[in-house]
Amino acid sequence: MTDQTPLDLAHIAMETAPDDVEKRLKYFERLADSELFLLLTEEAVGDRLKPELFELADASFVLAFDREERLASFVGKPAPYAAISGRVVAGMLAGQGVGIALNPEVAPSSNIIDPEAVSWLAETVSAAPEELQARVDELLPPNVPEKLVTNLAEKLATATGLADAAYLVAVKYDSGAMGHMLGIVNALPDAEGAVAKAVNEALTFSGLEAAALDVTFIAAHDPIAASLAKVGLRFDLPQPEPTQEYAPKASGMDPDSPPKLK
Repeated sequence: MTDQTPLDLAHIAMETAPDDVEKRLKYFERLADSELFLLLTEEAVGDRLKPELFELADASFVLAFDREERLASFVGKPAPYAAISGRVVAGMLAGQGVGIALNPEVAPSSNIIDPEAVSWLAETVSAAPEELQARVDELLPPNVPEKLVTNLAEKLATATGLADAAYLVAVKYDSGAMGHMLGIVNALPDAEGAVAKAVNEALTFSGLEAAALDVTFIAAHDPIAASLAKVGLRFDLPQPEPTQEYAPKASGMDPDSPPKLK
């Protein structure tokens, strides 16, 4: 397989700069975001999974692959598996002394992730942002590192259909405190928690120490939305493709497709 996955690229970048904390964080972010194909001992029953375990001297490891073809190449025969995100796999294994053997022998991102690293990842992605109550006094253009902007753009690009857009601004609160805020426009009511966690992850994996970013959810018709648009940095969230219904046309009714003469 010649084409490389985002996890391959993140792993290569991390391996070429082993002391670069930012590249290690980016690798673990990609691992959390990736869909993994987890090798099972038997077909899943409901939400009950029995992963295949690979035993080493000091720990056990599940076998996971970031492409179905890679799992098939490793096993060499039909085998049961479950397709779940890396963050869910980490949450399942955290605290159990079980690590992840990722893409063993079948990809550039072949790697052994020890149980301590798995537990750290689970804890990191499960952290929920705090809810704050403060009144905005003034909105200003943002002034944040480019790496945070890039991380936000990448993370929001995965939130297809969960909101229309987001604006990043600097903000002064009525208490006199200064900070930065991300205004999410027209988020689905049941998606607000997921979007807030995604933003929190973007901040965490940016590697910026002592950085903070408040999140607020607004409707497009709210007065603050126009103010955000004036001074903020806009991120457009991807939208799902509209479904198209096929409606056959009677012969001769479409001017671009004249009827055939017999």
